[in-house]
Amino acid sequence: MKRTLLLAFLLTPVALIAQAPATGGLDPATLLKSLGESWPTYSGDYTGRRYSALAQINQSTIKNVGLAWLSRGFVQGSGPTGRGTAGRGGAPDGGGGFGGRGGGEPLIVGGEGSGDFNSGGPAQIRGSILMVDGTLYATSPDNLWAVDARDGTILWQYYWKTRGGTHTGHRGVGLWHNYLFMETHDDYLLKIDARTGKEVWHVPMASFEEQYFSSTAPMIIGDHVIVGTGNDLDEPGFLQSYDPETGKRQWIVYTVPMNPGDPGLDTWPSLEAARHGGGPPWVPGAYDPETHLYIFGTGNPTPAYTPAGRGVGVGLFTCSLVAVNVDTGKMAWYYQTSPRDMHDFDSAQTPILIDARINGRPRKLVSTGARNGYFFTVDRVTGQYVASGKYSPAANFASGLDEQGRPKLNPEKVATIGGAIVSGSATNWPPPAYSLDTGLFYIPESNGLAIRYLIDEDPRGSMGLGGTEIGGGVSMGASITAVNPATASVVWRHELPGGGPTGLLTTAGRLLFAGDGAGNFAAYDPANGTPLWHSRVGTVTNAPETYMLDGKQYLLVAVGDMLAAFVLQ
Repeated sequence: MKRTLLLAFLLTPVALIAQAPATGGLDPATLLKSLGESWPTYSGDYTGRRYSALAQINQSTIKNVGLAWLSRGFVQGSGPTGRGTAGRGGAPDGGGGFGGRGGGEPLIVGGEGSGDFNSGGPAQIRGSILMVDGTLYATSPDNLWAVDARDGTILWQYYWKTRGGTHTGHRGVGLWHNYLFMETHDDYLLKIDARTGKEVWHVPMASFEEQYFSSTAPMIIGDHVIVGTGNDLDEPGFLQSYDPETGKRQWIVYTVPMNPGDPGLDTWPSLEAARHGGGPPWVPGAYDPETHLYIFGTGNPTPAYTPAGRGVGVGLFTCSLVAVNVDTGKMAWYYQTSPRDMHDFDSAQTPILIDARINGRPRKLVSTGARNGYFFTVDRVTGQYVASGKYSPAANFASGLDEQGRPKLNPEKVATIGGAIVSGSATNWPPPAYSLDTGLFYIPESNGLAIRYLIDEDPRGSMGLGGTEIGGGVSMGASITAVNPATASVVWRHELPGGGPTGLLTTAGRLLFAGDGAGNFAAYDPANGTPLWHSRVGTVTNAPETYMLDGKQYLLVAVGDMLAAFVLQ
């Protein structure tokens, strides 16, 4: 059967170039350190906290922050028009001019396609941007840029000619020594020289014919390149590890049972149903070096909205936190946050590692604010349940919590032919954050209700996200929501004027940063959500970041096809 998948063709590197062992650049061991002057991986460090130790910009100095530079002209594709324009600004209100920089930076072209399926025009930068040794690395679908972190000058652009595929937002790259690793939406893993932008090799990582698409940011853990792959149809989800030198696959772990006797098979009506069960890992997870466990979230089961073909089971290991040993690829534990999901409530959000005291004793925990509107904390060594609770006031799909703190599906809130009024996604891919100063977990929240109509009861016609229509939607607003992870209780909620933040950042300056969804980049007091500062820069499209260069702390955001950096004036 074709869907038993991904064997010999995944093992052979394409365009493999012989090379000496990697040295210099970013030593993977430095990723074990807490987030400080650089931003070397997706969440800044392995914890997922997005908490920076930098404090030059703090509650006392934030009023003096202004625009340092604005870099425009990040264009998708091979056309030179507008590329590399950058400018310096200095007005405390976020103003600034354009300096007419660039336009002649190197363009490196790769890919297995003709380029006919590439999106042209301005980029949409939505993922994490790495900053190492004074260089930024930013991405959009099929494109990667190196940018001078001091003034925004584009240094080089890598352009991938795609075969096609589903082009969702791109989440970023991973860095190992002097090499960048990038996923493409037509299912290749690329190795690119960070100094020149030249490709070293690319290898297939999933079946393009089965409509997988790959857009997450690779996680570099020692000599492992950890990559996830998505699919919105009826294929199994999986996580893989690759050798950064050779591109050879080291291991693969499926998020649904694939063989007779596999754990969790009894939660599906049959092996065939499990093999088509979904559960893809959409975004990067967190890593605990003490246990060697990589902890990530998985997506929804398929069919998404009808029990036909899924039986009465909970469909493991979809909509779950999953812990995998990075050296062996073996699953250590799981905790399902949406048993028997019927609403496309992916639990793929980046989890956060937290050390806290529970009932008077120290515990090593991992927490997540799930898309279904519930918050969960479990022991990150064992997966044992610690706390859970509802953070979204709109969440109405559950009738309560079971003995393990998991929401129990209310059958009256499942999509029907006549329609059911159901809550939507309370959060999605934008990264949460955690503050070591307050001990609070911050969720980018957005709520609404809609009528969910079932239009196809046959699972053959409703695989993936098919089988339903939505009508009568009403927004209940967006907010930044602070949760106590030890109790899973909401501490404060700050309502936002726009459509919700695209990720969060906390710092030792006792600041919480976000785009407010209405054209402002803003800072808040992490203790209570009080607004402290804002700049009218435009709609922020990624999660804010911070780094230190030449004695200056920079704040960085993407605004569509622009990068904006702020410093103290």
